[in-house]
Amino acid sequence: MVGRKRNVPARHTRRGVNAGSHAEPDVYQQMLAEAGASALDQPSPERPLKRRRLPGSQQESKPDVQDAPSHKQPPADVEGSGNGVEDDENDDDDDDDVEFQDVVLPVPTAQTMELESDDDGDDEHDEDEDLQLEDVDFSAPLPDITHAQKNSNLELNLTAHKAAASPSKRHGERRKPLSKEERECRIDIHRMHLLCLLSHVARRNAWCNDSEVQDALRRHLTNKTVNYLTPGSHLPQFGQAESLKNGLRQAAEMWKMKFEITQRGLQKALWAEVVAHLQDYEVKGGDSCLDLDDFRKYAAGLEGSRDVGAQLYCALLRSVGVQARLVCSLQPLSFTPGGPTLPKPESIKSSPNPKVTQERRTQESGASRTRRRLELLNTAALNFQPRSTAPVAQRTYDSPRQIRESAYPIYWVEVLDKGHQKWQPADPVVTHTFWKPRVFEPPITDKENCLSYVVAFEADGTAKDVTRRYAKAYTAKTRRMRVETPLSDNGEWWRKTMKLFRRRRATDLDQIEDIELAGVEAREPMPRNVQDFKDHPVYALERHMRRHEVLVPEAKPSGTVSAGSRGSLEKIYRRKDVRVARSADRWYRMGRDVKPNEIPAKWLQKKARPKGSKLDDDEADKEDDAGTPIYTMEQTELFEPPPVRNGRVPKNKFGNIDAYVPSMIPKGAVHIAHEQAARAAFILGVDYAPALTGFSFTGRHGTAVLNGIVVAMEFEAAIQAVIDGMVDVGQEMENERKSLAALKMWRRLLMGLRIRERIWSGVDDEERKEAEREAELEAELANAESDVTDEFDMVIDDDDKYEGEGGGFLVE
Repeated sequence: MVGRKRNVPARHTRRGVNAGSHAEPDVYQQMLAEAGASALDQPSPERPLKRRRLPGSQQESKPDVQDAPSHKQPPADVEGSGNGVEDDENDDDDDDDVEFQDVVLPVPTAQTMELESDDDGDDEHDEDEDLQLEDVDFSAPLPDITHAQKNSNLELNLTAHKAAASPSKRHGERRKPLSKEERECRIDIHRMHLLCLLSHVARRNAWCNDSEVQDALRRHLTNKTVNYLTPGSHLPQFGQAESLKNGLRQAAEMWKMKFEITQRGLQKALWAEVVAHLQDYEVKGGDSCLDLDDFRKYAAGLEGSRDVGAQLYCALLRSVGVQARLVCSLQPLSFTPGGPTLPKPESIKSSPNPKVTQERRTQESGASRTRRRLELLNTAALNFQPRSTAPVAQRTYDSPRQIRESAYPIYWVEVLDKGHQKWQPADPVVTHTFWKPRVFEPPITDKENCLSYVVAFEADGTAKDVTRRYAKAYTAKTRRMRVETPLSDNGEWWRKTMKLFRRRRATDLDQIEDIELAGVEAREPMPRNVQDFKDHPVYALERHMRRHEVLVPEAKPSGTVSAGSRGSLEKIYRRKDVRVARSADRWYRMGRDVKPNEIPAKWLQKKARPKGSKLDDDEADKEDDAGTPIYTMEQTELFEPPPVRNGRVPKNKFGNIDAYVPSMIPKGAVHIAHEQAARAAFILGVDYAPALTGFSFTGRHGTAVLNGIVVAMEFEAAIQAVIDGMVDVGQEMENERKSLAALKMWRRLLMGLRIRERIWSGVDDEERKEAEREAELEAELANAESDVTDEFDMVIDDDDKYEGEGGGFLVE
């Protein structure tokens, strides 16, 4: 086999010779070394150099890193002489005699990769999605590599380097979960805020009917526009709608040209994280329209906030006879804990450590000065001349600054299209649109506007909830932000609130609108997000089912949804196919019994008991290790207790009878719920059983609640007569006791009057009056507060230093 020469590249030798013979200092390399970047610019060798150990050599120790640099010329017997020719077959045998030189490793970079999941996927693209890169501060000063080269023993500590070079990515502060009391408090505040906002909008709606305001606005419309806004009934259905559209378009153009926005309007109410944030909080640029006089002033000047602009536009349309509603998207305080909060004031914001900040600024300034010197050196070598920058144009404030608000309105107007008998939205202030109800809902990221309650007020003061017309996903998203969700009363509180603004007798137009809104809710498409299926009234996922919820055996999926790009497809079921399952004991307390040979619909896992539980061993043994079986209502039947026979009532082992629901009363028996029923049955000597109607739980243990008795039906009349007689006797005894007490009081009063007359029988009238006045004066003095210090309340200091001083007096 032909041998090959393995010669060290000659460029290393030439570089070492040139470096050794260079007399003048390299200024550029020195500046790089000063900046700590010299090691990064030097090319590293492709592979470590090998050095053969010569036989009989006396050099046993390894050379130091400083004594044997990589550019030093190796011995001649190792490089290109004839002795260096070797065969490939002997390479592996000679590796044992090869000694590697110590090479300085580069400092590891701070960029790391963190794998979120342990799933081994074949697709590299899917694996890259699970990688999360950390932020690296490239403006930080580079480490001193020259100092690291002086140490022969290298220590690789990625954790310390990561903490030093890469500042940890600080996420937002984790909010404290709401307690049950705080959640209930937020719900109450949410409801109170809703009532206040409804009252506010009702007041603004009444201002739109003011004759002075309408007279000031009517003159801005031309006769042509008025004719368009009030089409005649002789026009066909399409003609009336087009005429109204043309009139609204002309009125909107006029309003856009003449009305000027000078103030901020209503915005979303936010919670503060702590009470201290509210001490220095100030509402800046709020609406100053507080009463009817201000409203009239803004109507004359055609200026104000966006809310006032929509309200005045509603008054303008009503002034020419157009049936217009004032629509408001209420902005109450949210009851959910995940919403945005008030921004922290400048005085509350936590500032970093000043010492650390000063050191960081010093390091950054030093590194920036060094880099600036390098840049100047490079530009000077290239004869670079910077271009003169054009002067920055200064902003002029001839026109007023634009007020930054949400891109979606709070107030707008609904106009009745008489041809189609339908209410259509119109907004000439913010969106400048009409007949487009889908453009009014803001995104969930909007901190100043949230569409959860949209209420429309008519000219007569009646109002209607029209949220379903403007919400794109009312059932999946909007409903969660409303009060119906936490109260779980199916919207009863909100319906009761809106009943105050409802018309007494619904008109045909109201019925048409109700059918329209119900159809909009029914046509809502299936959610696309997994989170939207939680507590959805139409659809359900298995992952969102509660502990006691199961699917019926014949349930068929209505579709599938995927939780992310890597998530598996989950089946979507109808909410009507979800059933509530309960244990056999729970069904028994509801008056139902599990059918024989029924397979449990689900097994509930055994709950972990805390250490030191008060449960007895016998009670703990009753719990099945596999869990608790639960059954659906279809697997149960109505419980039938044994009937009454020969006047004997069936009892349990405790001598009672279970009567949780009326259907558990045995046939031929009756339940008498009276506190004297047991005594009456005992007097008559008939068989009875105390009725167990429930349990009162205090902690983990429950106490039986007995309410009345259960007796045979033939004894009901007799027991009821005895109860009535006992009630009458008790009432007579109570009346006698009260009469006796009253007689005793009268006797005491009469005895006192007789004693008084006997004492004053020999005294004249003037002396009697004088004695009465003295008695009244003494009574007043006795009841008056004393201004004399009580000697018992005085603190006596019995310290030794006051002994022999006479209690404050001089001792002779």
